Order: sequence, then C-alpha cells, then structure tokens
Amino acid sequence: MEMKINWSDFPIFLAVVNSGNLSGAAKALNLSQPTVGRRMSALEEQMGVPLLVKTANGLAPTEMGLSVLEHIRKMEHEAHAITRATAAQDQAVAGTVTISASQGVGDMWLPNAILPFYQKYPEINFIIDVNIQMANLAKREADIALRWIGPGNQNSLIGRKVITTGFGLYAARSYLDKHGEPKTVDDLTKHTAIDVQIGENSPMWPANLENLSISPKYISIKSNSFYTHQEALTSGYGIGSLAHVQASGLHAIKRVLPDFEYLQDLWIVAHDDLSRNKRIRLVFDYLIEALQQDQHYFLTGKHEK
Repeated sequence: MEMKINWSDFPIFLAVVNSGNLSGAAKALNLSQPTVGRRMSALEEQMGVPLLVKTANGLAPTEMGLSVLEHIRKMEHEAHAITRATAAQDQAVAGTVTISASQGVGDMWLPNAILPFYQKYPEINFIIDVNIQMANLAKREADIALRWIGPGNQNSLIGRKVITTGFGLYAARSYLDKHGEPKTVDDLTKHTAIDVQIGENSPMWPANLENLSISPKYISIKSNSFYTHQEALTSGYGIGSLAHVQASGLHAIKRVLPDFEYLQDLWIVAHDDLSRNKRIRLVFDYLIEALQQDQHYFLTGKHEK
C-alpha cells in the first residue's frame, strides 16, 4: 500500500528541529503549539517511525529523522531557488525592496539617504529591517543587506566593500571632569569602560582589538544596543568606543586618546539571482553611490566642505 504523506508537515518538522521544542516551532510558524504537536504526531504515524526524541536539551531528530531532514533541507533549498528565480525575472520597477542593516546605518543613515531615490521612484516602497542578526538572503529574508566585516558565507552572494567607518574612544565631559582624562593607552587600566556587543562579531573596546588590548579597571554597563551604549556614554558611566559619525552630534562627550583609531568596513550584499531584478539592482547601485558620497562623513564624522 502506498504511503500518503502530507508534504506541508515537513516544514513543521524542520522548525521543531531548528528550535528544539514545539513552542519555538509554533512561534516561528505562527501556529498554536497543540497544532504543531498534532501535525508532528501525524507525520510520524505516516512515516511509521519516530522522527524526534526527547533529550536534556529539548527535542532532537532520531537517526531516521536526520535522514529525512537531509531531504527536507534539499527541498527547502530548491523552493527558495525557485522563488529567487521568479523574482529575478521581475523587471517591473514598482514593488517592494527589503534592506537589512544594523543599528546606526539602518536607522540613522538609511532613511535620509534613500529619500532622493524614493522621490525619483515613488513606485518602489521599502522595508528596512534593523536587526542584530544577519539576514539570510538565500531565504529571501531581505533583498539587500548592509553588513560590517564582510559579505558572510552564504552561497551565491555578490558583495562589495563600499566604505570604511572610523571609530574612536569617547567619554562624557562630566566623567572626565570627575576622573581625569587618560593621556596614554596604559592609563585606560585606571578607568571604567562601557561595552557594546552587536551580533556575533563586534570588535569594540574593551574587547581585545589588534591595536588596543588594554583592559579597563572594570566595565560599568554592557549592552547589545548602540543607543543604550550612547546614553551610557553621555550619562558619564565611563569610556567606550563610538563611531565618529554617531559621536559628531553629541556635545556632552569628548574624544579621548585621539591618536587611537579603529576602522571597520561596510559591505553591500545581495543574492546573485536577485541582482538581475530591475528594482533591486536600481536600489543596489544607488546605495553604493550614496555610501561612497558619504565616505568622508563615515570615516571622520565630518561633512566635506
């Protein structure tokens, strides 16, 4: 007798494995937890073998489950490829373009930067995803991504290093009036630091940078937000790293050890399939031009005269 399988249950199985539990899969799929549990039970009954087993860390695939997962991931990859191929054939200018970017770029720079483009192409509407996590372009989580460090290791991406951003050490004038200003790098060991961790790769002081491995006396605040970091700096909690662009409008803070400079590259990335989509290509090329025009501003925090 031929086995009848509900193919729509396979993405549910994949979501359960990715999250390690039914509740996480339900949230990711916008389903109720009982529905996810019921669909998984039905799939296992159709397969005739258990696909999941309970472990100390949650639900994990059985040996048969791992074999099924391999095929599901291939199916998922092909499904995304079909979606991208369809999008690549879209030569209409009207439509949506999703841009993924981190704090600082996605919220402080991007809306103003794309205004002239929007005025020229009002039929294009934008979704700006400001997120710590790196968007998966292969899965169409975004059309274009602005990324620090590099383009990432996802397959079939086109990436271009567009600009270099300058960072320095800053502190509130109120903090410096109370604790004194460091005159040398070694003086940082006598001071309090503020730390910020944005995503997995965030080489900001007091993390060990290649050209600054001095540890502070202690860390007063550590956050995962540039805005929390900025408020902590201006409030006088200690010394921290800040992009010159971000610091340029903050009169309550002062740059310390001005000889210290940390540089970080910004990349623009898209999936190779989507680069052939007319409106995505238009936005991609415009962003390169807009970023390059603001290179001096990103590097120094000052507009060219």
